[in-house]
This record gives sequence, structure tokens and C-alpha cells, in this order.
Amino acid sequence: MNLKQLLSNSVIGLLALVFSTSLWAHGGAAGTDTDQCKFELEPDHWIHYTAYQPKAFPAEEFCGSLPSSDTLTQLVFDYQDIRYRNMAVEFEVTKEPEGTVIFNLPKKKHKSGTVVLSLPNGVPDPGKYLIHITLIPDEGEGKRLDVHMGFVAGGGKGVSRNEMILYTFFLFAALYIVYLSHAGFKEKVDEIIAKIKS
Repeated sequence: MNLKQLLSNSVIGLLALVFSTSLWAHGGAAGTDTDQCKFELEPDHWIHYTAYQPKAFPAEEFCGSLPSSDTLTQLVFDYQDIRYRNMAVEFEVTKEPEGTVIFNLPKKKHKSGTVVLSLPNGVPDPGKYLIHITLIPDEGEGKRLDVHMGFVAGGGKGVSRNEMILYTFFLFAALYIVYLSHAGFKEKVDEIIAKIKS
């Protein structure tokens, strides 16, 4: 294989990775076991949570760390078990450690299984917050379920794990292309590898 074919195949491979949906999958994996954006209501029964700040960061999803305070923030909850759709649910967001309530959605049934909490001005200050979710069954139809999940707001936009993996991959791909195309660099790398092996 000549250098031109190798470079061409490398570029095609990189483009395939960039546009791969599995690389950009939420939580970095298909199963809920590695998904950090969830609440466990009961063993093996979850509510999935995603946060958005559409004015400051259009089309980006967040979980436990929101980059800004004082901007439109939408907290989206999905519960897929039909039995939870028939329960009234109450949402509350508090500033911690004070416990000051900054948002409250009174109990209501959400038959679609999706609830969007829209905080027009976001959270007032940078710091720690707690989301409280309470599912309230109809009289005599089960037990009340309370779950909590914390998040931090106002820390600025960090680099996600998927972005770090992608940047690392691009760095190694670029170094490999230089290794294959530059004889002096290849010679130096081969010397280092030979020293490590011996």
C-alpha cells in the first residue's frame, strides 16, 4: 500500500469515527449501567434526566454539571414504565446546602412520560443544587417514591469524556501519519521503541 492510499484510508476512517452515532451516544454507552443522568426509583426502574441551556449552549446536553447560571435552563425527565405515568409527580429544585427552593412543579400526572421543567432565568447563583422528584400513587395503589440527584451550575463549559477520547484519537492518528510519511521521525520512534524493548 502506498502513502497516498494510506492517507486516503486514514481520512475516511477518521470521518467515519467523527460521524459515528455510537461515539457520540449519550453517556458513552448503550446501556443504563454507565448512564450517569438517571434516577433510580426502584431496583431496575429509572427516570432519565437531561439538562439543556439552549440560549448559552444550543443543542448541547448536560447532566451533573451545567456550565452557566442565570440563563434559560430546561431539565427534561423521561420515565418509561407505564405504572409511573399513572402516578402524580412533583418536582423541586433546591440550592444546597441551604435547601432554599428555587423551583417547584406541584404534583400532576404526566401521561406522556416526559416532563420538561423550564427555568426561564436558570439557577440564581453558581454552586450546588438538588433535584427532588416525588412520585405519588393514587390512594391505595402503591408507595410514595422519593429520589434526589445533585448538580453543579456555573462552573463553565468543560471538555466531555467523549471529546477527550476524540482529541486523543486525532493526536495519535496525526502522529501515526507523520511516523509513516517522515523517515527521520520514523527512525527516532523506532530507536525509542527498540530501547524500551531491550
